[in-house]
Amino acid sequence: MVSTPGNRRPGHSRRAQYNTFYNYLLAVGGLGIGVVLLLVSLNDSGAFASTRAAANGVVAPVAVAGAEARHESTSWFATLAGYFTRGSRVAALEREVSEARVKLAEQAALKDENARLKALLALSESDDKPVAFARLIGSTSSSTRRFATLSAGSNQGVRVGMGVRSPLGLVGRVLEVGTSTSRVLLITDTESTIPVRRAVDGVQAYATGQGDGTLRIRLAATGINPLRKGDAIVTSGSGGLYRPNEAVAVVVSLIQDGAIARPLSDPGMTEYVAVERAFDEAAAGAAAMPEAPVAP
Repeated sequence: MVSTPGNRRPGHSRRAQYNTFYNYLLAVGGLGIGVVLLLVSLNDSGAFASTRAAANGVVAPVAVAGAEARHESTSWFATLAGYFTRGSRVAALEREVSEARVKLAEQAALKDENARLKALLALSESDDKPVAFARLIGSTSSSTRRFATLSAGSNQGVRVGMGVRSPLGLVGRVLEVGTSTSRVLLITDTESTIPVRRAVDGVQAYATGQGDGTLRIRLAATGINPLRKGDAIVTSGSGGLYRPNEAVAVVVSLIQDGAIARPLSDPGMTEYVAVERAFDEAAAGAAAMPEAPVAP
């Protein structure tokens, strides 16, 4: 019995030889077609545009599905990462917000300070230049006596009897002077009496401090009380200590012989003030003596 070889060569089978020949023929033909297409596309880039468009249309659904899958996977990983990093990111954001609030507060304070300084500069543009600009570095608020400390003294030209005012109105007058600080008697002190008048018609009166942050406006002439709520009270210039027409207070309530007024310039809320020469130097010398209330 003759045995058949287990691994016969193609040459022993005519069918195998034909299959091999046809495979080589298809390979050579495909290569030739590819070369022809390559040469055509190099000479004319738009020759197969429609074919490419049709091919892109066929594979577009698959590409869209792949893009959506990538997006979903990216979002999922981002969500997962955000879950683990949320605490640190929230803490960082809260810290940034706190720092931003501090900077906003600082900017608001600087804006307010610039406004006050500009208002003080407006005072210096008047004909009578202030002697000095200074800070109110302290004031009494709980005592019945109302004093304030000024960060300017004799070295800056401050003298006893000089008026002190802010951009809003009269604050008081200098009572005692040191080399670098001064003591100011506020207009709300019980020992302070200022000749004043109503701004609209010049009704004469006296403004006396009540020790509680308000002023009592007593009319110089008794009779019918002409004052009304909201009336502006200014200095009259009488007595020679304060210059005329300096804002003092606004009437808030009426009494039988006058009114109760609220000072326009609150020492507790005032930072910068201007020190002015007395309207009359003789009055400034008399101001160094204790001042008694003026009877209406």
